[in-house]
Amino acid sequence: MNLSKILKNVLLVVLFGLIVTACATKKSVKTTTESTTTKAAETQSETQKADPIEKLDALMQGDVYIGSDTVGELASGVPDRVFFATNETILTTASRETLRKQAAWLRQNSDVTVVVEGHADERGTREYNLALGERRANAAKDYLMTYGVSSDRIKVLSYGKERPVDSGSNPLSWSKNRRSVTVKAN
Repeated sequence: MNLSKILKNVLLVVLFGLIVTACATKKSVKTTTESTTTKAAETQSETQKADPIEKLDALMQGDVYIGSDTVGELASGVPDRVFFATNETILTTASRETLRKQAAWLRQNSDVTVVVEGHADERGTREYNLALGERRANAAKDYLMTYGVSSDRIKVLSYGKERPVDSGSNPLSWSKNRRSVTVKAN
């Protein structure tokens, strides 16, 4: 008798669990294959009217920032920064394209020296972020060197999390702060 009550209760719990699981909803994640430049142009007009989730989708690919509102220029038509994923030093396709433009400009202007600054978001310890910023700056430096820029013309400096470009504490702000910036030294 006790055994049948226990089995009945177990069966009811399992049945209830299946019903709850079947009723659960799942958020869908949008993926896009649009080019970064097209997306950046659309972003500025859409950002004001989009809800927060759509705003993130428009400004980020995965967790890498692809917007242009914080990007300056090293020279006319040459962006000064590249962005990274969380805890990563791997260059994205867009980052490599930006660094190729920088390398071409630096080869044409052989008297210019640069400092490649590495940055991280606010999460993590100061020491970890300084080391991560240095690895990011070195990744950019190494890529510039593979395109013919002499290592004597490139210095590396890490600021870690000390110089955020966006002081917010959310995924979009963090993605803007995970960057490497190439600055003229002379």
